[in-house]
Amino acid sequence: MTTPGLDLTRAVNLADLEALGRAALDQGALEYYASGANDEHTLRENHAAYARARLRPRMLADVSGVDTATSVLGLPLSSPTGIAPSAFHGLAHPDAERATARAAHARGSVMTLSTFSNTPIATVGADAQGRFWFQLYLLRDRELSRHTIEQAEAAGARALVFTVDAPYLGRREANERHRFALPAHLSAPNVATRDSLAQVETDSGSQLANYFQHLVDKAFTWRDLDWLRAQTRLPIVLKGILTAEDATLAAEHGCHVWVSNHGGRQLDTAISSFEALPEIVDAVAGRAEIYLDGGITRGTDVLKAVALGARAVFLGRAALWGLAAGGQAGVERTLHLLEDEFRLAMALCGAARVEELTPALVRL
Repeated sequence: MTTPGLDLTRAVNLADLEALGRAALDQGALEYYASGANDEHTLRENHAAYARARLRPRMLADVSGVDTATSVLGLPLSSPTGIAPSAFHGLAHPDAERATARAAHARGSVMTLSTFSNTPIATVGADAQGRFWFQLYLLRDRELSRHTIEQAEAAGARALVFTVDAPYLGRREANERHRFALPAHLSAPNVATRDSLAQVETDSGSQLANYFQHLVDKAFTWRDLDWLRAQTRLPIVLKGILTAEDATLAAEHGCHVWVSNHGGRQLDTAISSFEALPEIVDAVAGRAEIYLDGGITRGTDVLKAVALGARAVFLGRAALWGLAAGGQAGVERTLHLLEDEFRLAMALCGAARVEELTPALVRL
């Protein structure tokens, strides 16, 4: 339930925006965005892990001017916060991914566009004005994947984010129970027509899960990354890495590393992204940039992740709650509040620049 009289301008934190966003969604959209896999242990741990980590602030530092700026793959960011790929922004707001892209551009951030967007890649690219990456599910139809990559490059994508943790979709029981289906007015133009989506509607289960199981290449392995590299000039980021072993392989294959458990939506009881971060940083040893998503709701969360070695963090649900609450303005408000919190946390920890955030600030 939202606080009486609460609106975007009166929201003082991401929890306020989440309340507004939840209130704006119908049951199907809310369950799709909010649900995690099975008993949702990992979903909860993504957030709880940050609360357990304690800060060790330093005093008597000159923090009269605090600079939150950083960069990812050479793209300047106003703070180390981007927007993670999430399917179907049209469930949250009529402007869908266009609103999210415009917000990322306006706030000096970066948006990662999902393969399962409701808006064509070229349209989003025009709104993002160079501030977007493209997330790829590798399809059984390699020609369709090749064509999609070409579209992303032509639209100005600055990186290709290959999701590696979803050969199958995790079991999101609310979606199964209530037979999640994409509303008739929305489509997934990068991968499916409305007719093809309608053909997988059944008397039980999630339409998305039914479609996904026939779509994605389940035989793709580390050996096949050479094929992917040959399709693009863009930097490749592997999203869904949770172990030092896989992080080492990613770096050896010339890829950047995105630490993620898919927002707790794939393998329940998998380690939280934040808990996985230190071993991955050690394994990569500076050979690639490292990013992280999962459970970020406070500026102190951003600070802890960056201090432990993440180049930037990415918002999944938090951006969607903002989008549902107020379209582009809601996403902008989300990024603005988190940047302000991050700046204050830096100052109170005695750090005037992002480069001064080190593991010594965090006690695990």
